[in-house]
Amino acid sequence: MGIDCVNCPLRANSLFQDMSPNELEFMRDFKSGEIEVEPGEPILVEGQGSPRLFTVLDGMGLRFKALEDGRRQVLNFVMPGDFLGLQAGVGKEMGHSVEATTRMRLCVFQRADFFSLFSIQPSRAYDVTWIAATEERFLGEALASVGQRSAIERIAWGLVQIFERARLLGMTEGNTLFFPYRQQDLADTLGLSLVHTNKTLAKLRERQLAAWIDRQLTIHDIEGLRKLAMVGRGPLLRERPLM
Repeated sequence: MGIDCVNCPLRANSLFQDMSPNELEFMRDFKSGEIEVEPGEPILVEGQGSPRLFTVLDGMGLRFKALEDGRRQVLNFVMPGDFLGLQAGVGKEMGHSVEATTRMRLCVFQRADFFSLFSIQPSRAYDVTWIAATEERFLGEALASVGQRSAIERIAWGLVQIFERARLLGMTEGNTLFFPYRQQDLADTLGLSLVHTNKTLAKLRERQLAAWIDRQLTIHDIEGLRKLAMVGRGPLLRERPLM
């Protein structure tokens, strides 16, 4: 069965809203188990249905859409607390794929039980709607970045988003984050070539704003990155539900 929801380590994180006793009891019944996924293993596949939904308990991955020739658009980086499989939960199939980048541990929920949220636990159903709306908002911001920001502004925006999110999740040590992705993954997120991404990251290093070396992302000047990316000083993430 894995970790009891009462003892879930994510619940202690201030990024996630607390659950009422009733909601917590429901989640204990809703959760059907846990699985571990190895790096490179698919979790959900575009165009296919899934009998299960997941919450990331530990580890990192990628959401992406692929073209027939193998090119892909990375939608975002998957981190602890993310809820996966909602498209297949409410529809017949996934509109994108999800793949593990590191070893991941996932809480498992059965699709057959999903719609009980709407009938017996409306507060949790609202939380699912909130999560979907927030993901839609992020995709809108990402599209605006790809369409309107220059290459260096895009990468600055991406690094600020990634680092701030990881910091709130307690994944950083000082100004450094273990970042197990490839430069190609970042390029595929921001609509850039690998060569352009590499050259732009070098410019950020030269300006002493950020450095990504040997799977370690170090942010030397977060305010400088924010200014370059045209990101305001307010919080990028607000307290959110945990499924």
